[in-house]
Amino acid sequence: MAMAFHPLAASRVRLGPFFPAAAAAAPSASSVAAHHHPHHRRRFSAIVATAAASATAITEFDFKAYMGERAATVNRALDAAIPEGEPPKALHDAMRYALLAGGKRVRPALCLAACGVAGGREAWALAPAAAVEMVHTMSLVHDDLPCMDDDDLRRGKPTCHVVYGEPIAVLAGDALLSLAFHHMASIGSYPPDVDPDKHPARVVRAIGELARCIGSEGLVAGQVVDLEMTGTSEIVPLERLEYIHLHKTAALLEASVVIGAIIGGATDEQIERLRNYARSIGLLFQVVDDILDVTKSSEELGKTAGKDLASDKTTYPKLLGLDKSREFAEKLLSDATEQLAGFDKEKAAPLLHLAYYIAHRQN
Repeated sequence: MAMAFHPLAASRVRLGPFFPAAAAAAPSASSVAAHHHPHHRRRFSAIVATAAASATAITEFDFKAYMGERAATVNRALDAAIPEGEPPKALHDAMRYALLAGGKRVRPALCLAACGVAGGREAWALAPAAAVEMVHTMSLVHDDLPCMDDDDLRRGKPTCHVVYGEPIAVLAGDALLSLAFHHMASIGSYPPDVDPDKHPARVVRAIGELARCIGSEGLVAGQVVDLEMTGTSEIVPLERLEYIHLHKTAALLEASVVIGAIIGGATDEQIERLRNYARSIGLLFQVVDDILDVTKSSEELGKTAGKDLASDKTTYPKLLGLDKSREFAEKLLSDATEQLAGFDKEKAAPLLHLAYYIAHRQN
């Protein structure tokens, strides 16, 4: 049975010893920026590189080629999903601008890989993979709006509302969300070799999973609490920060993995292991994002650097400091890889390497 989110309840991903460390001495925003030492970066990179080398020894896997091929496949599906030049032209142009602006396509890759590790063909999960990228893009378009994070740069380009105006950007996000569910629900989105008896129920279950993970129990809940905590004089406890990011960031990564597993025919036990894997990499993604925000430039990130610091957002480096944040990232990486232990090593290789990629990405 899927584990439901509950406000500020203990999650399956625990921070353990980091709670007392944070309570004892949460670093100030200025100390976070000043605490950026090259040897700490080298230590973290070395640990991750050692783990990645170990994984490569277990199973030879060309991760760069894998991601390039999946991104190209997903991009073709996304391009075909939105009309070009058809009315209302401004809306479709804005949707295409946001959706086809680049990006690493991590969430679709996770969806396809989870389908594969469950024993399914990746082609079965292409429509859901495209759908989660549509939802992700919607969240970025809305997140960048002046009433939210107010950002002018995304994926190295002006944000959607800067190019098309706020009203069209809002509506483009709405339309992408609607299109995601339409795309998943359409019979014509799937190849003819899906199991005619089992596939319909799997699609319905997958749609329910996506809806839960992005609504008031998932992504939207995290965004609301994040907005409430931004700029507050209240000291944000680490449990609250974990809640924000398990919902705002990890929930859609969780949906990507779980949906792929469902479509691929995974057992309930396998789905729960993959759910735990996804929650670990979801938090890992955010911890690394927080670290990069204070250690990289806007040019390196493709978005505005230092924005969290400037807006006084609560982040892991702000509460833990960079050293403890990197240690926490190492722990989450270890937790994620442990969840893959019971799967076929060759089939699990994409998920394993995606976890390493998330841990040591540079933008």
